[in-house]
Amino acid sequence: MELGSIDLAARLLHVAGVIIWIGHNWVNVVNNPVFRRVLPADPPEAVRAVFIGASKREHGIFRHASLVVLATGLYMLWRRGDLVDALTLSGPSAVIGLGAWIGFAMVLNLWFVLWPHQKKVLGFIPAPTEERLRCARITFLSSRTNTVLSSVTLLLMLAGAHGGLSFG
Repeated sequence: MELGSIDLAARLLHVAGVIIWIGHNWVNVVNNPVFRRVLPADPPEAVRAVFIGASKREHGIFRHASLVVLATGLYMLWRRGDLVDALTLSGPSAVIGLGAWIGFAMVLNLWFVLWPHQKKVLGFIPAPTEERLRCARITFLSSRTNTVLSSVTLLLMLAGAHGGLSFG
């Protein structure tokens, strides 16, 4: 495969990952943060297994989309020769670098704050109702934080990639 094809694939994966990842966060903008049981208290085991399986796939795609976005973004910066300048916030790459650092913080927030609590809310890990309510609030705030940061990140990354802002 030639480099032009790899670059195109990286861009397409990057954009698709952003749409999946950020789109999942934006759902929280229109949803009310209320903990509700998704299943009856004692569903038949087959119903529970189908629900848990579908939820794990959906949330797995969402979480792994964040890693695809991070990896393809770093690859594209490296390929352009801008990785070091972006990560050190130097020259004209400072703007896109700031977007990359905020994106990295969002990935950390997703994997190390939101996901551990969300597993309890969704019932992947058994937890008492009080714990699930507490975790629902944390996942709500964590997801809203990523939603707000996504707006800033998109602005910085588009401006940095297309010359909208330059400090160099």
